[in-house]
Amino acid sequence: MTLNEFRHKCAAWMQGDVDVMEHILDGSEQPDLSREERKELEKEQRERRSLSQYSRPLVRAQQKGFYFLYTITAITCCVALIGVLLFTVANLPRYGEENPRTVEVVERYVEKGLEETGAVNIVSGMILDYRAFDTLGESHVLFTALICVMILLGKDRKNMRREYEDFYMVSQDTYFEISKDPIIRCVGMVILSGIFLFGIYILLNGQISPGGGFSGGAVMGAALILFASAFGFEKVDRFFTGKLLKIISFVSLAFYSFAKGYVFFTGANGLENHIPKGIPGAILSGGLILPLDIAVGMVVACTMYGFYSLFRRGSIGKGVIR
Repeated sequence: MTLNEFRHKCAAWMQGDVDVMEHILDGSEQPDLSREERKELEKEQRERRSLSQYSRPLVRAQQKGFYFLYTITAITCCVALIGVLLFTVANLPRYGEENPRTVEVVERYVEKGLEETGAVNIVSGMILDYRAFDTLGESHVLFTALICVMILLGKDRKNMRREYEDFYMVSQDTYFEISKDPIIRCVGMVILSGIFLFGIYILLNGQISPGGGFSGGAVMGAALILFASAFGFEKVDRFFTGKLLKIISFVSLAFYSFAKGYVFFTGANGLENHIPKGIPGAILSGGLILPLDIAVGMVVACTMYGFYSLFRRGSIGKGVIR
């Protein structure tokens, strides 16, 4: 290669017109070319460089216009958000003063919470009855987060390239599998049943004692993660597949949405919902609080285990590249 050819090649590489590593990365070498073929190749490269020189100002103008619009939009949104926040802060009660509306809400929760919700635990009555719409949104946030992680980390033919070595393509014997540790397996055999039972207890007693769907679901999700760590994903896949996880999450959210939608509709129209509240203090009390706790707990447990499975092996069910 002459000095002039080397200079043109470096200039083309600096401008981004030629990838000098393309024949090195794919393991092939550039074949020997005849004089006519070399001249034809050089002619194509010169035409490509001239075309890029004409198109580059247009691209730069488009980028400049986009960045200008992006900057103006970002500044406008920030100023609007700052204005809304400052207006809200200006209308808050002064330091040391009581907000009458806040006091009214707290008094309503304390004085009539047991009568209107049937739950001894006022916090559960507030979360799953008075503010059930907020809890519905939080549950959908967990479900949406699981879907996003599944899209980003899901191991399939669409987001993995077989020609490159990947962790999942390497033999698993190369890496240490924590489920092969005898200490982890023994500890799991001893404490797993207790963790599952404790999670179920918290889940079912949320309306009469501290606990509920979020805390009980977190304990059960941690138990599933510990089970997978101690005995391997193959054992978990025998009774808790990826398809079952998706069905449980969907059914739980659908039940929550339809049940509270019915309550919202009847309450907004001044109708009786005919849902018995039961005897306060009994496990079957609180109206819909217990079923909603179970639904929320299932979503939380599935989300926790789904995150762990996706980060650990790239799939919720059996990790097979198709």
